[in-house]
Amino acid sequence: MSKQKSSATTAGVDGCAVYGIHEKIIRTVQEQWPGPESLEELAEFYRLFGDKTRLAIIWALSVHEMCVCDLCELLQMQQSAVSHQLRTLKLARIVRSRREGKMVFYSLDDEHIRGVLGVGYKHLKERG
Repeated sequence: MSKQKSSATTAGVDGCAVYGIHEKIIRTVQEQWPGPESLEELAEFYRLFGDKTRLAIIWALSVHEMCVCDLCELLQMQQSAVSHQLRTLKLARIVRSRREGKMVFYSLDDEHIRGVLGVGYKHLKERG
């Protein structure tokens, strides 16, 4: 482990008073590192939660499956806007659809999505 004094700070974050590389820690993290492609996919996944309309749709579908008309009424939005967001979420495998006669009902693709939403909400509620 090499050591040298550093008094630099970056963007308000204090730097180490003594510079040193912790090789064992780095190896441990590298063993669990998902790699650049997986990180890109994960960033894209979380980006989908970054839009208020998509998040509202995800939240609604975490409670109950719904058709587009019900989502439009709940969100007070036009069908074209809701349908566009549903298409985006479906392509990303966040939601799925099922047909019942002439009606199409949407639901979350799996329980992981509900879990991601719940953990984020719980985190916010604990902070303040």
